[in-house]
Amino acid sequence: MASGPVFGVLVLNQISKAGLERLPAARYRTGKDIAQPDAILVRSADLHGMDIPASVQAVARAGAGTNNIPVAALGARGIPVFNAPGGNANAVKELVLAGMLMAARNLGAALRFVDGVDLQAPDLERRIEDGKKAFAGFELAHHTLGVIGLGKVGSLVADAAIKLGMDVMGFDPEITVEAAWSLPSQVRRAASVDDVLRNAQLVSLHVPLVKATRHLVHAGNLAAMRSDAVLLNFSREGVVDDAAVAAALDAGRLGCYVCDFPNERTARHPRAIALPHLGASTREAEDNCAVMVAEQLRDFLEHGNVRNAVNFPDTSMGRGTAWRVAIANANVPNMLGQISTAMAHAGLNIHNMVNKSRGDMAYTLVDVDSPVGAPVLEAIRVIEGVLAVRYLPDAGPLRA
Repeated sequence: MASGPVFGVLVLNQISKAGLERLPAARYRTGKDIAQPDAILVRSADLHGMDIPASVQAVARAGAGTNNIPVAALGARGIPVFNAPGGNANAVKELVLAGMLMAARNLGAALRFVDGVDLQAPDLERRIEDGKKAFAGFELAHHTLGVIGLGKVGSLVADAAIKLGMDVMGFDPEITVEAAWSLPSQVRRAASVDDVLRNAQLVSLHVPLVKATRHLVHAGNLAAMRSDAVLLNFSREGVVDDAAVAAALDAGRLGCYVCDFPNERTARHPRAIALPHLGASTREAEDNCAVMVAEQLRDFLEHGNVRNAVNFPDTSMGRGTAWRVAIANANVPNMLGQISTAMAHAGLNIHNMVNKSRGDMAYTLVDVDSPVGAPVLEAIRVIEGVLAVRYLPDAGPLRA
């Protein structure tokens, strides 16, 4: 049995068993009927209209995007929102490659043609031979792929395309140092989104949906694309103006649109290929994402460490003592001074401390040399700008 607290985790979707197994029953209760959960584990369930209980200390999504979660509102309550960046990257990369091949070889139209052929017709072979002429495509090798967004997925797509013999150009104004190091050296740097759209025959989008990227591809820059170009969107639906894409397809100003987000404007267009949001739908991706967020959630609940939260800074500190306090607060001057003063007044000696900030949010872990009483926790909690305070005495390892 565990000597520490038992955490309740409300699970709102079907989560991979591989992930749930990382939350041992000795210290965790998981399920759909947890009344006062310490955390919420979710995939696609929409939390925007949900009354999230005051007991919740963290939300974790077994996937990359967090559009279904009220991230800003939770941050204002001092609640981190964890995700699994890169956990489904290989699955998405493989689907992008499939989309490129389907578009290049006109496989969508070819499959529809075969579906309409009378397979009992005596002249079947002639019909097939005559019909296939309409679906002649092109090989990917030596054509240019433009990648907009060079995070984990974009980098994997770029690398795979290079191995297929393609020329690759990429654009990402906010590329991280880590992503830059992982990017193949053969990728040519584009000057802008428009530069990519003008010069690539195939363009693949890999950006999050935020205010700055909504309708990143629109009627104005679609006009700069080649008339035989292929646009692939496996990021988020709103990144592309679907009405503008439909108009470009109708006018013959765009060769093909491949996406993972069917809608009434483009799904059944003869030069569009729409898939039913299959990007992360592999056993491997579901396992990877579930394991990643379960481990992040456990490290936070038990030790206060933060890894891959979309609204908190990454903050991690090895245990120096058995008594730890975790504080989420507004990123304003003199917070550390006030926290340290409150502890000093209670006679607590700080053994180790780490403080990180991200935009308006700051997060602090403090290890002290003796137990922390409720009065000092309340003294910290009432400091203006403090959003959440957690006391995390080390429960020690799980015991059989």
